[in-house]
Amino acid sequence: MASVPTNESKRVRSREEDAPRPPRALVVDDADGMRAYLASLFELRGFAVDTCDDGRRALSLLESGADPDVVLLDVMMPGLDGLGVLEEIRVRWPALPVIMISVVGKASTIVGAMQLGAADYLTKPFEEAELDAALDRLGLHSNRPGARTDGRGASPGSAQSVWVSPAMRGIREVIEQIGETDVTVLIQGESGVGKEVVAREVHAVSSRARGPFVKVNCAALPTDLLESELFGYEKGAFTGAHGRKQGKFELAHGGTIFLDEIGEMSPTLQAKLLQVLQDSEFTRLGGNREVRVDVRVVCATNRSLVEMVAAGGFREDLYFRLNVVAIDIPPLRDRRQEIPQLVERFLARYATAYERPNRGLSPALIAAMAGYDFPGNVRELENMIKRIVVLESEESILRELARPRASRAERRAELDALLQEMEESAGDLPLKEVGRRFALEVEREAIEHVLGLTGWNRKHAASRLGISYKTLLQKIRECGVDVRG
Repeated sequence: MASVPTNESKRVRSREEDAPRPPRALVVDDADGMRAYLASLFELRGFAVDTCDDGRRALSLLESGADPDVVLLDVMMPGLDGLGVLEEIRVRWPALPVIMISVVGKASTIVGAMQLGAADYLTKPFEEAELDAALDRLGLHSNRPGARTDGRGASPGSAQSVWVSPAMRGIREVIEQIGETDVTVLIQGESGVGKEVVAREVHAVSSRARGPFVKVNCAALPTDLLESELFGYEKGAFTGAHGRKQGKFELAHGGTIFLDEIGEMSPTLQAKLLQVLQDSEFTRLGGNREVRVDVRVVCATNRSLVEMVAAGGFREDLYFRLNVVAIDIPPLRDRRQEIPQLVERFLARYATAYERPNRGLSPALIAAMAGYDFPGNVRELENMIKRIVVLESEESILRELARPRASRAERRAELDALLQEMEESAGDLPLKEVGRRFALEVEREAIEHVLGLTGWNRKHAASRLGISYKTLLQKIRECGVDVRG
């Protein structure tokens, strides 16, 4: 935990008035690992950082003279929770901007935070670009890691993907062919394959590279909040709307908007998105004036939109509008040539971020990885390397990779066998018990799949599954989930 500046340090600072003062952040989160991670995000962006693990300590730091430019405040904490701290800050330090963070994406919680005066609200797990956008809206332009200096904007795609496999080289050729056009792009692939990397590269090589790249996760917010996030709102549009707010489409004017997990968008918003694609204009929530924008749209999904169209879950006319150029990203198991260079990049990145030695990987771990399919793809590999760097140990990863793991076909066979058993014993078991046993098997498969996608981060998995962390732990016990590492 960072210490509060002393009087002596303040006097030294006052004698150095000519030196530029770095922006300062106060990070408040009761989870040690999350607090350290959030602090590292700010430090990598050139911020000085104070941290604390509870609400009352945060207020004490502010009273003692900590002078942050922004507070990043967790909602759910023991004792005085984040909303209570926010309410106190608004009374005593009304000009201090506060960004709320939480795994809870309930509309009531988000609206409550905004009514209390939160400057922004991020739902865990959030992307670094979302934090950057929130800081930009506050006028705190950070020194982003890996930012380009050639005037064409940041290109995380170039920093993260090495484009060495035949499949990725083919994708790069397509990106370069469409670079000077404004065609809509639909990126498809399993979770964690690098769809955002490709989307950012589409932007970076385009004539819009000097403009903004704005990402929206369509699965992160309920429909009513996603609509206001995309299209903005007018003063008085709903309780807590104290002024006009521009939506992401307006913020992306002159650049690219990336709509991630587009398959999760509700039919109502699908219709409004179709209007924007057709007419390049829309109305803000609660408004009646058309807003015209010049935006290139790039979408991504890990679901089959063709199947969703057939099932009536996705508009056919919108699908054809989005599917002008389709880019299918193969899973990491089909592009293993990239793994060595990805490992090198992740080792260097997190060794620097967490001030740990970069010892490389042992021959035993390299051999174990060679026989692993990486169901969570690049994201799973990145999380593995992050754990190795932070813990300075490969032991848990080696145990995880050595443990036999049922394939999807084997798991399907298990479910089929269970169904056959239930058919043969029909009448011997109450219907309620039949449903319970089958539901447990299905839930176990879903939980293990999502845990794999999130690198076995249980908090992130709970968020993606739409349940609380406590409920996930209970389900893990009930379903007999094979907990790794």
